[in-house]
Amino acid sequence: MKPSVTLAETTTPDGARLTLHVHDGHYQMRVDGDGLMTTTQTHSEAQLAEVACEHIGAAPGARVLIGGLGFGFTLRRVLELVHPAVRVQVAELLPQIVAWNRDYLQSVNGALLDDRRVEILLEDVVAVLTRAPAGGYDVVLLDIDNGPVALVDAGNARLYADQGLRVLSRALRPGGRAVFWSESRDRSFMRRLTAAGFRATAIGTKSYAKAKRDIYTLIVADRPG
Repeated sequence: MKPSVTLAETTTPDGARLTLHVHDGHYQMRVDGDGLMTTTQTHSEAQLAEVACEHIGAAPGARVLIGGLGFGFTLRRVLELVHPAVRVQVAELLPQIVAWNRDYLQSVNGALLDDRRVEILLEDVVAVLTRAPAGGYDVVLLDIDNGPVALVDAGNARLYADQGLRVLSRALRPGGRAVFWSESRDRSFMRRLTAAGFRATAIGTKSYAKAKRDIYTLIVADRPG
């Protein structure tokens, strides 16, 4: 049996140990030893992009923001779906994750960071949304931490709180859509979305395409037009 090799590690703002591993050609990120994401289970990340991008089709002027880079599977699927002229911003709080994609993950999706359509923002997605002009984005895709429950950085909880949702609503154009990746169907979060003026729906999603059941959730927040 091939051993798992630790390629890199860093410390999150909360002091947790974030590590990158490779085992038999597959990659995994862990937080204090617990699995955070893996390249063997990427269906939900791709579906996140599909649910979001169905809202804009192939419109050439669409403005897209992805919160959270991870292994880049959501970014890859977005680029496959949108018009070639669309600009896609990716906000990633941890510069080490961007560096790992460039240094270790070129064979996965790391090369996409240099795609001419892509702009990488090394900052908190809440800060990006806060400074955005009103109606600045058509679609916002959010795969931050572990969904509405913060795991990597407690500060990520701001995005899912009432103030964060107000910032998100302002940054989306009327008729725009935000989609959140979530580990669970968080009913209290969906109630907060509704209270913030969104039409909130939940879609089950699988960890990999041939899985028999849905284990994660995509929470869709449409801003009324």
